[in-house]
Amino acid sequence: MELHFEELLGKITDFIKSEAKTETVVGNQFELGQFKCVPVIKVGMGFGSGGGEGVEGKGNKRGEGMGAGAGVGIEPIGFLVTKEDEISFIEAGKAHGLAAAFEKVPDMIEKISANKRAAEPQK
Repeated sequence: MELHFEELLGKITDFIKSEAKTETVVGNQFELGQFKCVPVIKVGMGFGSGGGEGVEGKGNKRGEGMGAGAGVGIEPIGFLVTKEDEISFIEAGKAHGLAAAFEKVPDMIEKISANKRAAEPQK
């Protein structure tokens, strides 16, 4: 059994080149009023492979095996925003200020309700 690692790596690399693009994950650059927004992504990948062979006992039975695996993670992380000669980065998925407080309201209500239930006498 022969493992063509270079060929496999080439195919995986081609797949990542075609799929790990901001256009595929988030979308294209766009304009919002006076602002130009460019999506930014983070790509992580890992590869592993292994193989072995052996001979068993007096019968000289030979065996071999191989395996390979790969994983790719693609995540939108924010936007580069430009206005005239100014540029800034806005993180995606992280609320700030009043929006962050509103995101916590359901959890706070659940905790208050749980505390009230715990404080009530058991019947």
